[in-house]
Amino acid sequence: MTDPRPRVTRDGTRWSNADQDRVGDLVAYDPSWPAQYEAEAHAIRAALAGLTDFELAHFGSTAIPGLAAKPIIDIMLVSRDQAAWPALIEPIKGLGYVFWEDNPRRDRLFFVKGMPPFGPRRTHHLHVRTPDDARAALVFCEYLRRHPEEAERYAALKRAS
Repeated sequence: MTDPRPRVTRDGTRWSNADQDRVGDLVAYDPSWPAQYEAEAHAIRAALAGLTDFELAHFGSTAIPGLAAKPIIDIMLVSRDQAAWPALIEPIKGLGYVFWEDNPRRDRLFFVKGMPPFGPRRTHHLHVRTPDDARAALVFCEYLRRHPEEAERYAALKRAS
């Protein structure tokens, strides 16, 4: 069965949905972001139950209390068993995510929820990585959670760029 949704393509310079896919500006921290993560994590766990062992983590700027961020919930799905990853694709797509088939990083999977033309704006990113590959991003996130002064310095860098 073919996917009836439109396909996002790249012409070598830009993505076909570039005009509609505005990731957006930084916004003030939203205290609902952790609950948004938990709701999505619950749906992912249910959709992937029994397919492989994995852990989920909320990471990125929306996971740092008080930090301004682009309002996209970043979720890391950490799984050692890369051989099982292809079986995750359809259940994740069933939750409304678009799979980036053309990802040049063949050692990772990446999914986007809400991206035009499939929705009005991006709401979630789901990153599938091995434990070794995920470590740096998760450690950085945890560091910022434990060091609010460093999180504020990071926020200043984000606002300046």
